[in-house]
Amino acid sequence: MRQTYHPVSVLWHWLIAILLVATYYFVLGRPDTPGPSPEKLQMMSYHKWAGITVLLFSLIRIASRFIFPAPPMGADVKMPAWQNKTHKITLLLMLLLTVTIPLGGWLMSSAAGRPVVWFGLWQLPDLIGVNKDLAGQIKEVHETAAWALLALVSLHTLAALKHHFVDKDSVLSRMAPWLKK
Repeated sequence: MRQTYHPVSVLWHWLIAILLVATYYFVLGRPDTPGPSPEKLQMMSYHKWAGITVLLFSLIRIASRFIFPAPPMGADVKMPAWQNKTHKITLLLMLLLTVTIPLGGWLMSSAAGRPVVWFGLWQLPDLIGVNKDLAGQIKEVHETAAWALLALVSLHTLAALKHHFVDKDSVLSRMAPWLKK
């Protein structure tokens, strides 16, 4: 039985992690100038490209979990029941948010009348008709969910680092097999 995640699962995990960093950078790193500018529009295009890619990769990752299930925790892991439950809920919420946040962004763009053109090559179909009021409401939900995802990813990362450096167990090496002792 495997003690680490399957290499396919590891690949999707780290690709999505890198894309999430990029997605946040593209939206938070935009120039802080009033009104639209070519730089702001380009950063938003990159943000949308990364977001749609996160959506695609997350759907693939979810499907791959059925083919390559998570390995059991190692015998060296002494995790209280509340931590194990928090771990499972956090993973589930992160997977849900990596699908729903990009979908929300796509809905928001559709409602705002701004097409999503993936990598500047493929215009994705609008999911709903133009409705500026609805676009504003979706934007609020999209941003709130994005902050929630950032909090969950931070919790997930800190917990993995705590297991690796404080508990010195195999939790992190399950998804980062190159760290295996």
